[in-house]
Amino acid sequence: MILESTPNGLYCSQGGFYVDPSRPVRRAVVSHAHTDHARWGSRHYLAATRSEHLLRMRMSDEAEFQFLNYGESVTIGGVKVSFYPAGHMLGSAQVRLEHRGRVEVVTGDYKLGADPTCESWEPIRCHLLVTESTFGLPIYRWEPDHVTTTAINDWWRESRDAGKCCLLYGYAVGKSQRLLAGLDPEIGPIYTHGAVEKGTEAYRQSGVAMPATTYVGSIEGKHDWKGGMVVAVPSAHGTPWMRKFGRVSTAMASGWMAVRGSRRRRSVDRGFVVSDHVDWPSLLQAVEACDPETVWVTHGYTAVVARYLNEQGQHAEILDSASRGEQEEEAATSMQSNDRQNADPRLDDRQEPS
Repeated sequence: MILESTPNGLYCSQGGFYVDPSRPVRRAVVSHAHTDHARWGSRHYLAATRSEHLLRMRMSDEAEFQFLNYGESVTIGGVKVSFYPAGHMLGSAQVRLEHRGRVEVVTGDYKLGADPTCESWEPIRCHLLVTESTFGLPIYRWEPDHVTTTAINDWWRESRDAGKCCLLYGYAVGKSQRLLAGLDPEIGPIYTHGAVEKGTEAYRQSGVAMPATTYVGSIEGKHDWKGGMVVAVPSAHGTPWMRKFGRVSTAMASGWMAVRGSRRRRSVDRGFVVSDHVDWPSLLQAVEACDPETVWVTHGYTAVVARYLNEQGQHAEILDSASRGEQEEEAATSMQSNDRQNADPRLDDRQEPS
């Protein structure tokens, strides 16, 4: 085996590095820039080049970085390390490790299908596949992107015609930019919460096309918000920050919106099922495409996925993870104060449970 599970996360003893460590370490190989995978405090980070602007946005200036293009490799202690697109967000990567003919792959967070804001997931044949299972239940099945995008724009148009401003909630880095890419600017002006604008600027610097946006905080004095679309982080909901927009219609974009009651608990008017993680059929499709001898299942509904795979003749094991579960991450995120987000948006890009 190349990888082993430790209290600090997945460890490669031959190379002396961790993959997405749960605590600060000397050398970290990271799959993407969300903070539950790229944690603050490590000395040296190795990541995909496409994530550079996002990582530098939120890491300490003292951190050392090394970046690789997708498909390129570097050998560390005899272990060949390379990155391949994961489709989760800008710069997200599967980590491929090869040593003496054995190949092990860590998916990080990933999704299948096209996304205008990042490269699409690619299958990698391997001996060991470490897969997330955030939405690893048969009830989670995503609709095609164009269906959801049309529904969001229709909701915006209807709200505009009713003289309202739309507030669409999505996590600051990754989800929000995907939502922005699907908005129709012909409907009205698009505004952003401070944390969302910070992440969007990093996307623009990385060459990802984004519609024109205006940072809410840059507008002084009275302003007519009717007909506008404001993309904001979930914890802004229900705060005094919302009052400036007058009559509003609110919506949450999240994979959790597929579950009855999630919209009610969020106290929003609409819920759109938009996730940057694999759903149940995509997870199974990914395992089949990678054709591993062994699957380690982590982050989510691990027991359900592992049991199902074993029943299908696959050798699957539950991988203990020091990372918080996605539901816990969502709850903690929703409790963060709006003041904290506006003060330091670099801290907000860990908000991606959905």
